[in-house]
Amino acid sequence: MCYSNSSTSSNIQLAQRYKRNIPDSLPETPIFFASGFQFPTWRVITSNESIEVMNWGLIPHWYNGNDCSAIAANTLNAKMETLTEKASFRQLVDRNRCIVPSTGFYEWQTMQKHKIPFFIFPTSDHVFSMAGLMDQWMMNDGSIKKSFTIITCQANELMSEIHNTKKRMPVMLRKEQEENWLTGKLTLDALEVPFPSEWMNVREVNKSLIGGKNPNDPAVQQPFDNGFFAQASLF
Repeated sequence: MCYSNSSTSSNIQLAQRYKRNIPDSLPETPIFFASGFQFPTWRVITSNESIEVMNWGLIPHWYNGNDCSAIAANTLNAKMETLTEKASFRQLVDRNRCIVPSTGFYEWQTMQKHKIPFFIFPTSDHVFSMAGLMDQWMMNDGSIKKSFTIITCQANELMSEIHNTKKRMPVMLRKEQEENWLTGKLTLDALEVPFPSEWMNVREVNKSLIGGKNPNDPAVQQPFDNGFFAQASLF
């Protein structure tokens, strides 16, 4: 699954990359590490001509509870295989698609009793385009809260070695797929082939920093040897 992510691109980089406008007050503080379970704000690409800001953890428009975090914690990811079955997602597949820009995400490899963190980032482009769904929920005060989920699929060869328990990964779009995804022209069947392993870099990172009080630091993405045996095929 994808529960830890980063977004360190500048607003100008994202605007140029996706040919979108930069709205006033668009946040630009780099995110080196973010846990989805903290429901962070994110710069998100939709069919809108401008970059939008949403919270990670989808709150369906029909939700009528008091604690939106309870449902958002269960909608950080959406399995591609069950998108059209789940109540939170099935109405969104054809009309509420989005792209979640990422400069790299984190996954853990299980080695006996140890969990070793890895940072996965693009080999060439500065950003991954993760396929997502979004929704709008009206809060008690009448204001609108926008939120999103990241779609996941079966892991490719590389990610199967890293995420070697559940063997999942985010659905990542090729550049030529991006606008067709947003406009609904790209079918789910077209995403069944995982993003190529050779387009992804990977490095082991510091477990102590990720588990520390302030993981949102550039050092969290730097190469590190945690002292456990890692599979040689990753390198």
